[in-house]
Amino acid sequence: MQKIIPHLWFDKEAEEASKFYMSLFEGSKLKDKTILNNTPSGTVEMLTIELSGQEFMLLSAGPYFKFTPAVSFLIACSTVEEIEMLWEKLIENGSALMPIGEYPFSKKYGWVSDKYGLSWQVMYMGDVEIKQKITPTLMFVGDQCGKAEEAIRFYATIFEDSKVGDILRYGQGAEPDKANTIQHVEFTLGNQAFAAMDSAYEHNFTFNEAISFIVNCDTQEEIDYYWDRLSAIPEAEQCGWLKDRYGFSWQVTPTIMNDMMQDNDATKLAQVTEAFLKMKKFNIAELIKAYEK
Repeated sequence: MQKIIPHLWFDKEAEEASKFYMSLFEGSKLKDKTILNNTPSGTVEMLTIELSGQEFMLLSAGPYFKFTPAVSFLIACSTVEEIEMLWEKLIENGSALMPIGEYPFSKKYGWVSDKYGLSWQVMYMGDVEIKQKITPTLMFVGDQCGKAEEAIRFYATIFEDSKVGDILRYGQGAEPDKANTIQHVEFTLGNQAFAAMDSAYEHNFTFNEAISFIVNCDTQEEIDYYWDRLSAIPEAEQCGWLKDRYGFSWQVTPTIMNDMMQDNDATKLAQVTEAFLKMKKFNIAELIKAYEK
């Protein structure tokens, strides 16, 4: 099972968006779909999809959060034709953040906000081997600008099989970005690739709950471990959600809940839902007790 799964919060478009994203990548599939009733958001819809072998969870739970470019998804492309195809589909009813074209770092690149507001970067990789098709990318802005290196090194101490790659830093004369802050870096957490950057330009956005990372945990000990190390804002703790010291949202979730959520017994599903809605950090024993009563 994928250790860290990007989680995308939509108003009510999760199913529509899932079909659109699956149409972009060969071999994509819907893994599961769950409807939860009587939540603070009313009836919510959860879908897990696979894009190029990578899992994403999409949620329809009301108009509470909007996607921002603080988190984007870099698509590595082996041909210029693939980039042009993806760009044409992603830009429809969307907007260009960086126009598609040639840049010093790539023969063909573009940054786009799609029709749902989700940000994607498409990049021609040339002869570079593509090991992971889609790379979640964090942009540290505002009060968090300049903290990208601290953050990724912090994350790397928490997850096994992690490392920080070569860092491309801003040089002198890159104002408003400060010299030696991060222009781009790729890092791995749990053998999954991520990227990060600092941006000192004035932005009207930052991290929010629209995009979070789910951390799948097999045991209570594992849940306790990630919760204790990541949670930094007590008032943000709810239903397995937390915020770290950089304002980024994580969900520390027991893998056993995946099986519970797929049960066709509506009573059991309602019992588990009622139980976890009362929790901050998930308690596996209490979830099992609710499921089996």
